[in-house]
Amino acid sequence: MKTISSVVENYIKSKPFLLNSLAQGIINLTSLARIMVPELEKELGKDIKQGAIVMSLKRLSEELDFKINRKISKVLTNIGEITVRSSLSDFAFVISDTLLENQGKLISEIQNHKDVFYTSSRGVNELNIIISTSYSHLVENFFNHEKSTLKLDNLSSITVKLPQDNISVPGVYYFIFQKLAWEGIVIHEVISTTNEFTIVVSDDQIDIAFKVIKSLKTIQE
Repeated sequence: MKTISSVVENYIKSKPFLLNSLAQGIINLTSLARIMVPELEKELGKDIKQGAIVMSLKRLSEELDFKINRKISKVLTNIGEITVRSSLSDFAFVISDTLLENQGKLISEIQNHKDVFYTSSRGVNELNIIISTSYSHLVENFFNHEKSTLKLDNLSSITVKLPQDNISVPGVYYFIFQKLAWEGIVIHEVISTTNEFTIVVSDDQIDIAFKVIKSLKTIQE
């Protein structure tokens, strides 16, 4: 059976930015409750007192303060090395029978070049390659018969090393990407391993993106 507490929780969780603001205690609960009344009454099919919504919001914000702020801040304050690379190009190709063979040729060509930045990810329908722009001609050469869906230049990357306990804490990536979104950062690509993630942004946004990532280490519980 639906209760006021359950519908309040579902309402908040369906709005990610509101969820984090509530956890940080920066929302006027009375004003928020007043806005929520019509939708929650429709959901429950009965009149709801504003005070009951405020009480549910208060309990929820206390739970979120522990679940989100304390656990995530513990991970973020232990962020390790932050590496920035510039002058990158981004390619995407439709999956084909010859794609892996051509990728192998590319890797063989660049494997002895220590200065090259290279990363790749494969989805269901396309393969993505991000490489130092000075080596992009190799991609164009080896993949010249593949169907290209994207090519972007003037990109930079930020690679972040996370502590090992990041895999057991929910919401770490959401929190990071939310902070970037608040600053208007457009993320072109995301590449991750178990304890690292890399974001690719345009050159003109790399400074502010780095500032946001670096500031995560000083997040307070």
